[in-house]
Amino acid sequence: MRAAQVVTTTGPTDVVVTDVPEPEPGPGDVLVEVHRVGVSFPDLLLSRGQYQMKPETPFSLGVDVAGTVVSAPEASGFAPGQRVAACGGWGGAQEWVAVPAAWTFALPDATSFDEGAALPMNYLTAEFALYERGGLREGETVLVHGAAGGLGTATIQVAKGMGARVIGVVSTDAKRATATTAGADHVVLLDGFKDAVQELTGGAGVDVVADIVGGDAFTDSLRSLSTQGRLLVLGFASGTGIPEVKVNRLLLNNTDVRGVGWGAFAMVRPDYMGEQWTRLVPMIEAGHVKPTVGKVYELEGFGQALVDMDERRTLGKSVVRVRD
Repeated sequence: MRAAQVVTTTGPTDVVVTDVPEPEPGPGDVLVEVHRVGVSFPDLLLSRGQYQMKPETPFSLGVDVAGTVVSAPEASGFAPGQRVAACGGWGGAQEWVAVPAAWTFALPDATSFDEGAALPMNYLTAEFALYERGGLREGETVLVHGAAGGLGTATIQVAKGMGARVIGVVSTDAKRATATTAGADHVVLLDGFKDAVQELTGGAGVDVVADIVGGDAFTDSLRSLSTQGRLLVLGFASGTGIPEVKVNRLLLNNTDVRGVGWGAFAMVRPDYMGEQWTRLVPMIEAGHVKPTVGKVYELEGFGQALVDMDERRTLGKSVVRVRD
């Protein structure tokens, strides 16, 4: 079967499509015929050997998949032919993949395979960030950095589904429309965002900052928090280094900085992802959660999709087509 693989950890331009053996599912695995693969930031790090998990080369990329069930354990609740989404650490960018049943989710009828491949990692991460780590309450205000990207648009939609007001931050005017379409109530530019937030909140600040970008904006994000506000660290997509916290600022304003490591938390708690999916489904059915799918690449274009992500040209969630 065809697979998009990392043979040498020298970056996305060296990702190759090659033939590999078909997977043999274990006793707790669902075998999925893959239709679409989501393109995720961990894929970029994996291609460079920079991710916290370091599989032995060669290995297939692909964290998120959507497709149909080929076979499943009797007690899993899944049946052959059923449409599903699934996620794992890597290995989904191939024609068939075996995934633990606990990391596999039934797709609502109205959700396409493109949308399904855009759901698992980004939306479960956003839900974990806002629900588990952020303690977001209905009526609070959330500031989302990187609001035009895959995780940013997911965070906007989950926040809206939880009853929050959302301010999106984007780096260019060209990205405003993507964040607005995703559901942000207001969209501001990164340059000068702190002053814009103060104006939009009447000087009160925001309750939660979802920081996907990191870098130079971090201090102004802290300054944008209201009393008892929470800054959630989801990543460092800016590539300009990991910011440092002057903890006296936290003490003076009664604010928090909280790490968001969804994978490390969820993958060692067998039922947790299923519980998250149960909370997401009503948001999908209500229309709050509808993934913003960006460019769709062929399997041979997986490396280019990662280059585009690395160079911050991606809008929404990029998807790779494996089969129709």
